[in-house]
Formats: sequence, C-alpha cells, structure tokens
Amino acid sequence: MSYSTLKLERLDKGVVWASIDNPPANAISDALVDDLDQLLTELEADRSARVLVIGSNHPKNFVAGADLKMMTQNASKYAGQGGAIRDAASRMQRVFDRVAKFPRPVIAAIHGHALGGGCELALACDFRFMSGGTIGLTEVSLGLIPGAGGTQRMTLLLGRAKATELIFFAKRLSKEEAEAIGLITKAVEPERLREEVVAFAESLSERAVFAMGLAKQAMDAAVPLDHGLAVEAENFERTFTTGEPLEGIAAFLQKRPAKFLKDAAAKA
Repeated sequence: MSYSTLKLERLDKGVVWASIDNPPANAISDALVDDLDQLLTELEADRSARVLVIGSNHPKNFVAGADLKMMTQNASKYAGQGGAIRDAASRMQRVFDRVAKFPRPVIAAIHGHALGGGCELALACDFRFMSGGTIGLTEVSLGLIPGAGGTQRMTLLLGRAKATELIFFAKRLSKEEAEAIGLITKAVEPERLREEVVAFAESLSERAVFAMGLAKQAMDAAVPLDHGLAVEAENFERTFTTGEPLEGIAAFLQKRPAKFLKDAAAKA
C-alpha cells in the first residue's frame, strides 16, 4: 500500500519504521491522519510486523502539531455548525487511540520538536526516545486545549499535578527535562537515535509481542478513556467560543506574544 505522508522501511526481526514525511513542517493534516489509519489497518493484519516505530523525515520537527491556518479556516467554515470542530478532534483522537491500542509495541523516535499534536502522537506510543528539539502540550498558549488525547494521556502518565503544570504553562521540555519526569523513555544523542531505537525495537521483537498486546488491552481496561476523550473533544470545540484562539493563533502566526489579558480588558 502506498502512502502520501509516510515512508515505510521493513527492518530485521519484524521491525517496521514509519517516517512521517509531510512537508513543509510535518504538520498533522487530514492526509496524515488518513495514512496513519490505513497503516495501522495494514499492520494489524500482518503478523510479521512485530514492532512499529514512528519517526520523522523532517530535519527539525517530529510532528509540528495541527496546521493552524487550516484550523482557523475550518473554525470559520464550521461556525454555527455545532459539533463540527468536536467531530474533527474526535477523528484525530480515534486514530491516535488506534496507535495506543496497536496490539504490538509502538516506539516514537523523536529527533525534533514534538509540540501540541506531535506530543499527543508521541504520548500514544508505548515508548518515546528523543534526541533533540522540545516536547510539550502547548495548546493553551494559543487559547486552545489539547484535543487529540493529550489531557488524558499526560495525566495518566505523569499524574494530575505535573500534567496541570505542563499544560497550563504550555511548557516546552528538553529531552533531559522530559526524561527526568518520565515523559520520555530515554534521551539519546542525535547521532545514536536510530541505532538505539532499532536495538530496543529488536529486543522487544525477540520477546512475546502478542502477549504484550494482550497486556496492553488489559491495562487499558483499568483506565477506560472513552468519557475523558469525549469531554476533551467537546471542550476543544468550546475554546472557539471564548475568543481566545483568535488572539492566540494570530499571535503565533505573527510571531509575537499573545495578549489574552489585553483582549479580556477590551471586552470588559
């Protein structure tokens, strides 16, 4: 099967390396979400695919997050259509949840920035190796909230207190900072990322990967996400009623600090 935004390599011992290749910035687009969905369907049916690695062909970004220009256009397009933005968020949630529930191990190989949706995709993986860039859920700096599972998975991974700090302050963590709090599995040097990830993936592949998949399913049963994801998607849409995304996204595109307080004062 061919993909417009993914490059596949089949390595030894059943390791499949899928590199995201969606220029110019590796932003999350409808095409990328479709390709990930199709890839997971393909690999789920292929028992020779024992470990999935998700990497990137972009020199600076793992995944840049959602395309903000497209997001603002869609917000205008869907204005007055209750549920349209929520449904778009739910679709991304569904595909990222398929990554999380893939019945064999999944590793994120992060060599550049993984912010917003890029962090959410990384959080959906079982393991995260990082060699450069920054990682974090930065949506609140745009007047948004994480809408592809980030509020749920970061809280489950790090606990409520640390997740609140990282999300509220839109923190961007270095690989060392991320490793220290358990957000990533391992910080590695850039020139060793592929070597380290392949060695780790092969080590997993030599083990009982189908039992691992069943273990993942059992662990998921302990903390069902369905309700939390539904609330997240609903509240992602509700951010557009606050007016804050208009200022946050405009500031980002204009490369200036957002002025949420000034905007609130003007409306008072």
